[in-house]
Amino acid sequence: MIVPVILAGGSGERLWPLSRSLHPKQFLNLSGESSLLQTTYKRIKQLDLKLHDSIVVCSQDHRFIVAEQLKDDLPNIDILLEPESKSTAPAIALAAFHAIQKNENATLLVVPSDHNIDDLNSFRSSTKKAVQIALAESLVTFGIVAKTPHTGFGYIKKGVELDETACYVDQFIEKPCHDKALEYIQSGDYFWNSGMFVFKAKRYIELLQRFEPEIFHACQKSINMASKDLDFIRVETKSFRESPSKSIDYAVMEPITRSKHSSDSVVMVPLDSNWSDIGTWSALWEMREKDQQGNCIIGDAIYKDTTNCMVHANAKLVALLGVDNLVVVDTKDALLVANMNKDQEVKQIVEKLKSSNRDEWEVSREVYRPWGNFDTLEQGLGYKVKKITVQTGASLSLQKHLKRAEHWVVVSGVAKVTRENDVFYVRENESTYIPIGAIHALENSGDEVLELIEVQTGDILNEEDIIRYKDNYGRQ
Repeated sequence: MIVPVILAGGSGERLWPLSRSLHPKQFLNLSGESSLLQTTYKRIKQLDLKLHDSIVVCSQDHRFIVAEQLKDDLPNIDILLEPESKSTAPAIALAAFHAIQKNENATLLVVPSDHNIDDLNSFRSSTKKAVQIALAESLVTFGIVAKTPHTGFGYIKKGVELDETACYVDQFIEKPCHDKALEYIQSGDYFWNSGMFVFKAKRYIELLQRFEPEIFHACQKSINMASKDLDFIRVETKSFRESPSKSIDYAVMEPITRSKHSSDSVVMVPLDSNWSDIGTWSALWEMREKDQQGNCIIGDAIYKDTTNCMVHANAKLVALLGVDNLVVVDTKDALLVANMNKDQEVKQIVEKLKSSNRDEWEVSREVYRPWGNFDTLEQGLGYKVKKITVQTGASLSLQKHLKRAEHWVVVSGVAKVTRENDVFYVRENESTYIPIGAIHALENSGDEVLELIEVQTGDILNEEDIIRYKDNYGRQ
């Protein structure tokens, strides 16, 4: 039984300001018509393998985004919620324990949710080979055939050949400097570390117990005490937080390559494809189509005497004149201008935002909720204006506010409004008023998306001024 495990817990900080903590890169459309998560799931479904239900491991803060983006296949997906990020070793441990509960012989195909792989045939062929090797109790990783000296990836040094299409791993290597990366590429003995794996769930758990017993016990206890919540599986918070935070490379893969046990080994299957983890703006620039001057333009931009630039104009017209090698990313509430060679350091800007107690690192002006989203158009002393979008069949919680009143003007669709003991409908170009302290709810029971403008007035205009009485999404 092959169980796909999709790791969807990353924060994507180097793709700020488009990627934010509450809506990171795996949920963005960066490479095609779908989000990276959706593309990853579609790629898995196209493998020529007999697959069991998939497991997605994600942050509890992202659960409704995952459910919405994978809604057509939710009956075939188990969504495990991490109370906080602990890196990949604990996340995979949760998936392994969960898979064993269903079938003790489960074999896991572990893939990140935010990678781009152009050649599906190569991926299909390499995966089939990796599964065959993993069934013989080996841990298998995918090594990307490296063609350029990239300093943003880890590397795998190949060891003794297993056969014509696989070899043992001699060493895992951290991200190198440019000169060292160039040396690796010229030698032909090194591959990019893809972060994708195939192994039996029980084998991974055995090795985790040997090398990282604290992770083993914390994850075992948290999954044994897990509870079902709507479409999600919540692991027990207190136990999971006791787990150390470590990547699978540090926790299991590297210790195995140093182990003296005769049965310990990691096998690498090469993957020769145009692959990217889309971890930086330059990585996106490399994979997207460019003009004759080397510019990748996404959105509304004009430019003259401009070369080798990555432009993402999400909110307004962007104009460039006489510049080279820049990253320019414009969103509704933030603008990034950076040297392309410095894009690995964008996360330092995110850290600066955190230390300055600014919220732009976490959330953009457009905020996603299980029922839809809202965009804060304007705010000032004593007022805030939002555009609210409610999906068909969705509803906001039955709630009240102690410090603010709300005025709703319907732009499109039909709003079903509950206000104290009254239930009524507000249609396009109509409005209603919710006084301070009034218990109210908003529902879209129609067959088209509901859009309305909300004007808040009062002393406190943040999301903390909500007292919920009833909620369809399990929120407190």
